[in-house]
Amino acid sequence: MALFLPEGILDYFQIVSYRKSSSVKHIYDKQLELTLEEKDIIPSEYQSYPYRSSGFMEARYIDNYPIRNMLVKLKVRRRRWEITINSKKKQVSRNWEVIAQGTRMSEEYAAFLKEISRF
Repeated sequence: MALFLPEGILDYFQIVSYRKSSSVKHIYDKQLELTLEEKDIIPSEYQSYPYRSSGFMEARYIDNYPIRNMLVKLKVRRRRWEITINSKKKQVSRNWEVIAQGTRMSEEYAAFLKEISRF
């Protein structure tokens, strides 16, 4: 499946499910929805603080390239963590803009990161 996804995406996300359904588009009669969940690996800048996983943000849908005459949608679920700094709790998530800067990646993966950074 990694061959059909933006390069590098499986470093941070795992495929947890997929669903085939009918499509209402004229060109394609089927749709494939892949659900990707961010791995439970806290960002390095927060690893020194006490933390716990705090669930997921609302899922986002991203259109991807068609595969075998099926429209493809990626359902992306980003994680958040609760950290404690100086006895105060704070909700944090991975900063995707930082990941995109200073890394060598495909244009497709950069576009994916840009899309998920919007929420």
